[in-house]
Amino acid sequence: MAASRLPPGALNLKQFLRRQQVLQLYRKILRAIRDVPAEADRRYLKDWAREEFRRNKDATDEDAIRMMITQGNMQLQELQRTLKLAKS
Repeated sequence: MAASRLPPGALNLKQFLRRQQVLQLYRKILRAIRDVPAEADRRYLKDWAREEFRRNKDATDEDAIRMMITQGNMQLQELQRTLKLAKS
């Protein structure tokens, strides 16, 4: 069996794709937060998002990560709906 050319800490394809999903979600949340009108609320939400992602950065269980991505997407949709209502 040939030795792998990948470094010991390299991600497999599934982990790499999941990581891309998480980063994409994080970027979407930060972009949505930019639309929050009050500076104090923006700062609070940005700190909250950072802390949530930082707190879960070492998660390795695939099901737990999928669940957290789903929860994050639901929270993003709720934020977007709230901002849309506030503008109308």
